[in-house]
Amino acid sequence: MITQIRGKLVEKNPTYAVVDCNGVGYLLHISLQTFSSLPDQEAVVLYTHLLIREDAHTLFGFINKTEREVFRLLISVSGVGPSIARTMLSSMTSEEIQQAIASENVPVIQSVKGIGAKTAQRVIVDLKDKILKTFDLDEVSVYTNNTNKEEALSALEVLGFARKQSEKVISSIIKTQKDASVEQLIKLALKNL
Repeated sequence: MITQIRGKLVEKNPTYAVVDCNGVGYLLHISLQTFSSLPDQEAVVLYTHLLIREDAHTLFGFINKTEREVFRLLISVSGVGPSIARTMLSSMTSEEIQQAIASENVPVIQSVKGIGAKTAQRVIVDLKDKILKTFDLDEVSVYTNNTNKEEALSALEVLGFARKQSEKVISSIIKTQKDASVEQLIKLALKNL
């Protein structure tokens, strides 16, 4: 199996990248998360997952090992194929997916195009223990963090801010200040909205 590719980035697109490795151009299907992290026309290292099917050999590229591991866990769930897993990684960061699964947040997982209520619940049932074990997440802090995030989002909605924009701002605040209270989240979000 091809596990990583190091070479020169020849082409970069929101859905794929082409990496020249000793004269051979590899087409790698990527998520928006990887796309936004890729440098332009430079030497790159992408971690890969090779999917072999009867009709195609498809190479998926990831900016880091965590994203690749989340992708592999997602495609192990019945009903979640590589395109849905890639859409999920394009909609949310690897950390947000891990937190949504660990805190059993069905609406967040269901918000991804192509995932219904049953599939979202299956993702949680199948992956919760694996996510907690593999990534060593503290279940309690994830749950508290998620509750604080939801309360802050509700408060910002009441104040008239769009939920999508507020969610981006609050998610970036939580990345830097994991233990922020609801009040702190709202105050910091108001400064950035």
